[in-house]
Amino acid sequence: MVPSARSRNALTLYTSADDIQCHRARLVLAAKGVSYDRVIVDPTKPPEDLIDLNPYATTPTLVDRDLTLYDTNVVCEYLDERYPHPPLMPIDPLSRARLRVAAVRIEKDWLAEIDTIRAGGRGAEPARKRLRAQLLGALPLFKAAKFFLNPEMSLLDCLVAPVVWRLPWLGVDLGREGHPVMDYGERLFHSQGFARSMTEQEQAMRP
Repeated sequence: MVPSARSRNALTLYTSADDIQCHRARLVLAAKGVSYDRVIVDPTKPPEDLIDLNPYATTPTLVDRDLTLYDTNVVCEYLDERYPHPPLMPIDPLSRARLRVAAVRIEKDWLAEIDTIRAGGRGAEPARKRLRAQLLGALPLFKAAKFFLNPEMSLLDCLVAPVVWRLPWLGVDLGREGHPVMDYGERLFHSQGFARSMTEQEQAMRP
């Protein structure tokens, strides 16, 4: 039975099973240690309650009592402010802006290539090569700090880590040169929060 938006927990997250943006929102919730109802939906056949809550019927959609939020950036920043411990954004405006701009670049560049790979067809292999080149081009960012562009885990890591987790499943091999990327991923993958954030489908991406 699908839980309603007002069931056991104050929060309900409507999420697809294997989408990076949905994984991103789930990772924020896991990092915060927040209890919530997870409603797995097929984005091609959204349930009526999601259609009633969100005019676009998109995922992730977050329901916090009488508040409904959609758009992943809005959802993630709301959760960081609503549950301030541990904080997932730096205090100073310059660092916050830098992480936000990096997230926009990743969404427009990396996620666009991933969508092309997942669509299959003749465009998939060129997209794999472009994504590999973009990730290797970002090696200095992976090396600059313990986490991505920041000494502490941030909302940006909640986007980057799901991308890195999917690389073998997407058929993207970074080779020896890409060890800093994979080392970064391993630091996050072994956390309890990352394990809690995943669906069964995402767990199966890495046997």
